[in-house]
Amino acid sequence: MLQINTSKVSRWDQHGREHVVRVQRSGVQRTIRCDTCGWRKGAQFLPWLKAEEHLAEAHQATVDPSEG
Repeated sequence: MLQINTSKVSRWDQHGREHVVRVQRSGVQRTIRCDTCGWRKGAQFLPWLKAEEHLAEAHQATVDPSEG
């Protein structure tokens, strides 16, 4: 039986807009997909770090909602 788990990384940009990258796991495969621009990439290692890097580089979204 195939089990799929999804989590997300959220960051806000300097204009107060939220940007979300979802990390989808199916077995050992992980795919990261940006809700804002549709960018997607396979990521076997450190998918959450790659999601944070995309948000910072592509959207200048660096404010972590869990801090503060």
